[in-house]
Amino acid sequence: MTGVGDLIPYLAGMLAAGGIAVAVSRRREYILRWCAWAVAVPVVVVALYLGPGGAAVLAATAGVGCAVEYGRLTGLPRPDRVVLTLATTAMPLAAWLFPAQLPQVLASALLAVVLVPLLAGDATAGLKRLCLGVFGVVWFAPLIGVVLLGPAVLALFAAVSVTDITASLVGRLLGGPPLSPLSPDKHWSGLLAGAVAGLVMLTLLGAFTLPSVVAVTVGAPLGDLLESVIKRGVQAKDSASWLAGAGGLLDRLDSLLFALVLALLLG
Repeated sequence: MTGVGDLIPYLAGMLAAGGIAVAVSRRREYILRWCAWAVAVPVVVVALYLGPGGAAVLAATAGVGCAVEYGRLTGLPRPDRVVLTLATTAMPLAAWLFPAQLPQVLASALLAVVLVPLLAGDATAGLKRLCLGVFGVVWFAPLIGVVLLGPAVLALFAAVSVTDITASLVGRLLGGPPLSPLSPDKHWSGLLAGAVAGLVMLTLLGAFTLPSVVAVTVGAPLGDLLESVIKRGVQAKDSASWLAGAGGLLDRLDSLLFALVLALLLG
């Protein structure tokens, strides 16, 4: 696996090729999404170039955005949101500053979100708050991978992004059998095309390994379906509306979160 600086030309080429593809599609949604990635990619590159500290700050910042959107999406009370946000922020910072104590930090994060409804004595919605809080910690814990996986995260980020946009474009173009009742707009044709595009990107970036291949081809689509379960449960189309052409931050990071899980487990 090459360093972050060595990947910059390839990422620039990826953005250029993606820009041409979305321009040809003439779909406003994809053009806005490409603009968002054109801003995000340099930010991610700079953060990872700074080393584990930059990666930790990047992951913690993303965790705050994810936790806030999740709390609003699921209707968690304010105390639960605050504790979940703090827990999500602490995990990647601990992966940087106290890696040996990471299991204790994860356990403490789970305990914290459980204690909120318990101490509030919520006999009506306590179970729901407890389950949503625990799930939130588990869902966002993979952000520690941004710190622990090193430069490989950049290749994973790029490959998952390419997989997502290719799957969406090709799925809409070719159609065919739907991927899952959870997301009828996604198709097997898009899944296969996205997987091929993701594998090509991993090869170009020198990151074609078993963990990364499984993370991109299996983790990315599963992460997208996982968020679909949540959004269907609360009857929402997007996790938020502030990110142009993309809904919210969770709508863009859902695939990466599950991919990080598999990369950590297999790596």
